[in-house]
Amino acid sequence: MPRILVFAGSIRSGSFNARLAALAAAELARLDAEVTHISLADYPMPIYDGDLEADSGQPDNALKLKRLFCAHQGIFIAGPEYNAGVTPLLKNTIDWVSRVREAGEPPLAAYRNRVFALGSASPGGYAGMRSQIATRQSLELGCGAHMIPETCAVPAAHQAFDEAGNLKDERARASLIACCKSLVEKAKAYS
Repeated sequence: MPRILVFAGSIRSGSFNARLAALAAAELARLDAEVTHISLADYPMPIYDGDLEADSGQPDNALKLKRLFCAHQGIFIAGPEYNAGVTPLLKNTIDWVSRVREAGEPPLAAYRNRVFALGSASPGGYAGMRSQIATRQSLELGCGAHMIPETCAVPAAHQAFDEAGNLKDERARASLIACCKSLVEKAKAYS
């Protein structure tokens, strides 16, 4: 049974991506994964700055997140799109976690030997796909992460969820299920 970490790249009240992350967590659990669902609100960190890191060291929350990443074989990130890119919160999280290195650990340990999946929900028609492209670039090219090709992108997110928090659109629901199935299957290789 693979362990999967799930979080959203947004902590806004009523976040569409927090809703998508909750649905992914439920689907992954249904697929018999052991799921840890967190909010980045519980891991506040300053904006990454090399001088700050040199003067103050790495934030405790960066170390906690790095350890969480390393304790899981799969990671699902639901990331919104800000100005056709990654949210500052998500990018800052990726950057700080990439800097944490404990004794005897290779660089970027949090991104190696595990598999990542991306989802996004956006009020626009692009459904957060531009954010997914930028996030994939940071994770795959910048950090050496293994990314699955399947994704979930939910357009018109302000109308996409029913009163129970489920996706109304069958195509969006099917893409979430396919993404989660692929993540669980690929994560098993790292179990």
